[in-house]
Amino acid sequence: MNTKSVHLNPRLSRSNPPTTSRCRALRLTTRAEETSVEYPKVSAPPNFKAPEPQALTVTRPKEQALGLTTGAAALAFRLASGAFVLGWKVESLLKDVPEGQYAMKLGPLKVRDVSTVLGDCPRPAEPLVLYEFEASPPCRKVREVAALLDLTVLYKPCPGAKLGFSDEQFAKAGKRTVPYLEDPNTGVAMFESEDQIDYLLKTYGPKPEDFDPKALWPMRGNFAFFTGALAALVRGMKGLKVQENARPDNTQMKPLELWGYEPSPFVRVVREKMESLALPHLMVNTARGSANRDRMVAKTGRFQVPYLVDPNTGIEMFESCEIVEYLEEVYTVK
Repeated sequence: MNTKSVHLNPRLSRSNPPTTSRCRALRLTTRAEETSVEYPKVSAPPNFKAPEPQALTVTRPKEQALGLTTGAAALAFRLASGAFVLGWKVESLLKDVPEGQYAMKLGPLKVRDVSTVLGDCPRPAEPLVLYEFEASPPCRKVREVAALLDLTVLYKPCPGAKLGFSDEQFAKAGKRTVPYLEDPNTGVAMFESEDQIDYLLKTYGPKPEDFDPKALWPMRGNFAFFTGALAALVRGMKGLKVQENARPDNTQMKPLELWGYEPSPFVRVVREKMESLALPHLMVNTARGSANRDRMVAKTGRFQVPYLVDPNTGIEMFESCEIVEYLEEVYTVK
């Protein structure tokens, strides 16, 4: 991979997507590397039992009130950017939905929503990699565009752009600037959030004539920066530091898998905890209209976020408060 590149490869476009053979070779290399790595050993807390999921329920009102309020304020500052996929529309209002498909219950109806423009877009065979941290406005808008395009991304937290995976990034790129994007499917790596957004749209988005570019204006320019800063401030600038009792080997763990989407207040508290623990995590985006909602229903029998899959312990679980407690128990030093 050309990890030093900071320029967009002009040959990367819808007309010249990554080839299947190249993607397959990269995928095999990645799996071979994974099997040769010895990961740190951790285990679930003694007698741990995953909580029963409770959809659309605030399970601990007193504990969650402040976090949900500030999370909702952050969502409002950013105009809910990343809550809907590009080309979102309501597909149908049905009383019955085929098994394995997502639909939101609304009284006697079931609302099914989709993207009208992402269905034929190229999908990366390997997840993209983003070095980032939670409170950074430029990082936030790249994460929002990843949700908008329904992309699965491996986040490598670099709290304050100097901790966590920052040394790894510096060894690759010679700078600690974030966000820093790597695409193992094409060999492209780059700085600059605006360039990254352009790259994601050209490589994994629809044709320009198939969508209204105004859908992206909240993720561009000064508006995105200042409202992103306000969103970070209202959340207490989470993600600037690694908490003192985080395990020092957390960056060496197998990436955890988190299903959710950027602006969700319930998902945000889990991501903030992962960032403060410097845990690598694969973000499976599930914005409204996402095809990943069907995948979750097929996998778990329901749609609810956040949903955590931890390959280090074998635990799979819903419920944000319990997930945060679980992460604190497993990935800190007592």
